[in-house]
Amino acid sequence: MNAAAKNQDETSGRTISLDIGTKTIGVAVSDELGITANGVRTINRESEKKDLAELSGIIEQYYPAEILVGLPYNQDGSLGTRAQNIKRFSKKIENSLGLPVKYWDESFSTRSAEQTLIEAGIGKKKRKTVIDKMAATIILEEYLLSKRT
Repeated sequence: MNAAAKNQDETSGRTISLDIGTKTIGVAVSDELGITANGVRTINRESEKKDLAELSGIIEQYYPAEILVGLPYNQDGSLGTRAQNIKRFSKKIENSLGLPVKYWDESFSTRSAEQTLIEAGIGKKKRKTVIDKMAATIILEEYLLSKRT
């Protein structure tokens, strides 16, 4: 039984956001009212099986209603190879965890996260460890704002 089915009565109004890269997955979560976004962690990718297990643990901790995945669109609006790979993995997430996956344009989220961290005076070494979590937070903040307007 998947995490969503097992905990259906406990599902909150939270949204989990993922910034899926080839080496890491940045994870952020909203509050139950869908107002604020907070970075949760960065998963170091080893295998799809391990990645799904780690995501399952996060789902069981926060009981979200949905998963938001950042998708990198090309400048012409098309989806490149990287975006196609993210969509393929996202389908596995959806099937494995039993939660709906939505996509959000993540263009420039990593660049924006890096700029925010630089402005905050975070050193290069530390930035590298939190950049993906910060990008997932920015993606989620944009999504939550769009739902309120």
